[in-house]
Amino acid sequence: MLQLTPDERERGVVAFSSGNHARGVAIAAKRLGIQAVIVMPSDAPQVKIEGTAAEGAEIVFYDRRTQSREEIAREIAGKSGATVVPSFDDPHIVAGQGTAGLEIVEQLGHSPSRIVIPCGGGGLASGIALAVPDAEILVVEPEGWDDMGRSLERGEIVPVAPDAPPTICDAIQTPRVSQLTLGILRGRGTTAVSVSDPEVEEAIRLAWDRHDLVVEPGGAAGLAALLAGKAQPLEGTVVVVSGGNIDQALHARIVGS
Repeated sequence: MLQLTPDERERGVVAFSSGNHARGVAIAAKRLGIQAVIVMPSDAPQVKIEGTAAEGAEIVFYDRRTQSREEIAREIAGKSGATVVPSFDDPHIVAGQGTAGLEIVEQLGHSPSRIVIPCGGGGLASGIALAVPDAEILVVEPEGWDDMGRSLERGEIVPVAPDAPPTICDAIQTPRVSQLTLGILRGRGTTAVSVSDPEVEEAIRLAWDRHDLVVEPGGAAGLAALLAGKAQPLEGTVVVVSGGNIDQALHARIVGS
């Protein structure tokens, strides 16, 4: 958003997200004095809705089952002249999210042998894949929303089925990946697995019980894959655990069960 011209800043920005990217855009817009409109699913966690609204962004809700968030964002941008800030389908977004990979290498002092990453649209995973070229990349998606895994197998974009099951992993509940992220991950020989809601809940409990970490479902997907035995804990493996925006009631139910 710092790359926008003065005229573009004046017209504002529009983004679509279930909450994490939404809040990030809202925070950046507030700091830069830019008006932000965020397209969010009506079933987004309340903590994410409130956090985004608290930053001064205007929220437009949509039904993720029957409406296209991309089309809504394009329509808003077409009327207002706002710039669309996508959550993963953009080289600058991918590069920015890839700095997480640079931080991993900096903290370790070397490249890990493998990095396990939660995956929705693939922005974080593809960014890390580019930033840490020597590491094996494994992405983890919710069961029934494993479009990146199926797209990697087919070599072309395979959207999520219309009757995909519900999942608590709202942050990585992406109906369609992009050619940009698919191309990067496929070029890196990325593999993928999927996890169930109960497996994710077990990961949330472990993160809380063992490490005092509050982790949202989507952010716990990578850890869930290891705990469920869907990814072996090989030496030199790093698991990305990202996102703590979980409703308190849901977290209390999970860690208390």
